[in-house]
This record gives sequence, structure tokens and C-alpha cells, in this order.
Amino acid sequence: MGALTDSRKRLSADQRLSADHRFPIPSFPPRSPPPPSKRPKLAPFLSSLDASTSATPPPNPSPQIIHAAAAASTSNTTGPSSSSTPDSNPFPNRRRLPPPPPFQRPIHGPQRVLRAFRFGGPARPHSAGPGRLSPSSPTPPPPRTLGLEQYVELVNTVSRPAPPTPTATTDAAREKEAVPLEVVAIEEDGDERKQQDEQEVVSGSVEVRRVPLYKELYEESSRKRDAKLKTLEFEVRLAEEGRLGLERLADFLPRITPKKEEVPEPFVPLTDEDEEIVRAALHGRNSREKLAVHEPSNIVITREILQCLNNQEWLNDEVINLYLDLLKERELRQPSKFLKCHFFNTFFYKKLISGGYDYKAVRRWTTKRKLGYSLIECDKIFVPIHKEVHWCLAVINIKDKKFQYLDSLGSMDMKVLRILARYFVDEVKDKGGQQIDALSWKQEGVKNLPLQENGWDCGMFMLKYIDFYSRDMDLIFGQKHMRYFRRRTAKEILNLRAE
Repeated sequence: MGALTDSRKRLSADQRLSADHRFPIPSFPPRSPPPPSKRPKLAPFLSSLDASTSATPPPNPSPQIIHAAAAASTSNTTGPSSSSTPDSNPFPNRRRLPPPPPFQRPIHGPQRVLRAFRFGGPARPHSAGPGRLSPSSPTPPPPRTLGLEQYVELVNTVSRPAPPTPTATTDAAREKEAVPLEVVAIEEDGDERKQQDEQEVVSGSVEVRRVPLYKELYEESSRKRDAKLKTLEFEVRLAEEGRLGLERLADFLPRITPKKEEVPEPFVPLTDEDEEIVRAALHGRNSREKLAVHEPSNIVITREILQCLNNQEWLNDEVINLYLDLLKERELRQPSKFLKCHFFNTFFYKKLISGGYDYKAVRRWTTKRKLGYSLIECDKIFVPIHKEVHWCLAVINIKDKKFQYLDSLGSMDMKVLRILARYFVDEVKDKGGQQIDALSWKQEGVKNLPLQENGWDCGMFMLKYIDFYSRDMDLIFGQKHMRYFRRRTAKEILNLRAE
């Protein structure tokens, strides 16, 4: 192209000079023919051919015609044409323009590869070495451009693929995942279409982009440069670290904090409301006011009777007997939580020894029809013992086969235990017809017994002996708990429910 452009420039300049008569064109001697060893650069067509014929070659020339024309052009390049006249060629010494190509080239519109579709190109041949093709491998064919019909057919196959066969389903799926799709589309001249940045198809799947990628990158970079966002990120990170620290502290606190001991059920404190009810019941003005009526035992508790639960007061028979009935009802409500016990009232032992030992005097007290059970079926039998001005407790421990005596002053009465052993033998023989050797059971005074430290809490100690033994608990209370036990007993009597 450089030589042709230079020739055209010089040709136009010579024509301008020839038009101006003030500058005559010098004549140059004819060029000598090129040596036979060199190949001519450009050869014009034969001067005998007509200009119109030489400008437009036949559409499909045969190989014989091409060789003949080439030979004629080669023979005429040895010198300038003698038949050329100044009119047809005003510059005989100048080289002519190259002839048009012998083959007509197809004209195609500009091609553009759309990123919306991808289709795998032809596989490259394996090279024998780095950067070299093996001599035996065939040269790859040139890429075939797609026309409009092929493009439409390819798009239809991609959008509505044919159903794969059952045998080749897995293979087709693997090839679809492995090979990316690419479609080449042809656009018409002058039709500039905008590429859709909001949609991409990658490996057969559709990824919808609401925001272009450059916008996402721009927003991300702006967030990194924003001071407020950095401050918020720092605060969020600080709050997260604080939360993690609190979680670690929650795991570590139980190790350094002593465990809060659970309050046993007999020592659950009274609520403020219960305290107010007990205070009003014990310190009211009307002493004959009925505060509680227990219909099964026909016991009526007035304020005057209940006031024995005040501090420094002796307990009376009505309060003790009603509380023992409430303990029996508690056992019947929750039999799995308490031992199976029988609670004699304060009149039993007096009736048993009224005229000496008299079993017939108390024979009907323990019928199965009346109680619903036999005494031999119980674990423990509690017998309150009243001695003039002092309350004690005797226990027939059938579970451990022994008789126990509990006195809050620390004394011991073996006579009471022998009388109760004789009674139990007669009771089992009378009710069940069995002969039991209860006289050989162990008779003892309970050791490490909580003792009273004043002259008026013996009755409360006796009730708490019964309460803890019926729970199958050790006697873990003392004199310091007596004030609380008095208020709790008053609350349970007012509610007619032992807890």
C-alpha cells in the first residue's frame, strides 16, 4: 500500500505540472530491462487488452486463463509498451497500478461478539512442542461465520433444547457444566445495540444483575473511603466483641460464684401476704372468732385457740390434733413423696393407760373400715405423749423394727416404749390374726436430737419431729427455727393444708 500511495501522489503531481505550460516535463531515457535473475515487482496487463476489460475480470476465470494472463504480463514487463500512445498513458515511464485480484472476495458486514452468549470454539490441535504444531496434525479449518438463519436456529436450540435421552442425561449434564456456551451474533451496519449489563449467562445458568458490576465496585470503594461507615463498622465490631465477652463471662461466673443453696421445703419462707394474714389472726381483738373449721375431725379453731402459736405460749390439744390430721391428708395427696404413716391424737395414750394397760379401750380406734388400712402396713406410727406440762413423742418404727422415744429435754422413758410394744403385738393379733415378736425389737432414745432451750417450745418440737420423720428426713432444725415454725403452723391451720 505504501508503493501504491506514493505512485498516486506522484501521478497527481505530474498531471498538475503538465497542465501548467510554464514547467515543461523533462524527458527521461527509457529504463533498461531488469536482469533475468530478478523477479519483476509489479507487471501491468498487456496493452493490447482493452481498459474496460482489464478493469473488471471475469467472475470465475479458469486456471488456463489465469496462467496465460500471468505469462503475457511477464513478457511485457521487459520494456515499455510500444503501442502505448501519449493519450492513453501520458506517463509511459511510470509504473501502472496493480491489477484487481483475479478472485472476487465475499463482502461481509462487521462482526461483533456479544458477551450475553458464549459458545465454545473449535478445539486447538495439540502441538508437538512449545509454540509449534506437529507436522502430522491437520491445520484447523477457518472459523465459519454464522448467517442469520444459522443464528436463529442456534438460539432456538439453546432456548428450547431437545429432551435428552435417559442414557445420555448424566453425560449431557456433565458436558453442559464443563463447557461454557458462547454465541456469535451478526449485527447490521449502522445498527449499534447496547449491551445488557444487567444480565449474564454463565455455564448455562442465568445470573440476574440488578446493578451493573462497575456500580457495585464504585459503591464498595466509596464505602471504604466513608468515615461514618468506618465509625459504624468499629462500633459494630466493638459491640460484637462485648457480646462475646459477656458470653464468656456467663460461662465463667458459675465457677467463681458460689452456688445458691436450695432451701429445703420445710424451711421455705412465708410471703409478705402470708405474714400479714398470720399477724391478723394471732393479734385480733375478737378471741371467739372462728378462723378454721376442719369437718373430717370436727375441730373448730378460734382465735383464742390459735393464739397458742404465739411466742412463749404452750401448744394445746386442738392445734396439735388438727395439725396431725393435716399431715395425714398431705400424705394421701402425695403418697410417693411421703412415708406411709399413722398419726394417733393426743388422747390415745391416755386412753390406753387409763386403768393400767387396757387394749380393749382403744380396740375400735384402728379398724380397717375406719382407717382404710391396717397398722401393720404402715412404715411409722406416731404417738404423742403428754406428761403434765410437757410434750414428748414415741414412734413405732415398723420399717426399721424398733421403738423410739424423742424428748426435747433429752430425757428417756422406757415404760412408754414397753407399753407400745405390747399394744402393737395385740393389735396385729387382733386385726390380722398374726403373731409378731415386737417385744424383741430395739427400744432406744434418738441420739443427736434437737433440744429446746426454753420452757415453752416442747409442743412445737414434737410437731416438727413428726413432720421431718414423715418426710423421711433427718432432724436438721433447732431452737432458732421455732419462731418461724410457729408462724408456718398457724398459716397451714388457717389454710387447712399442710405443706
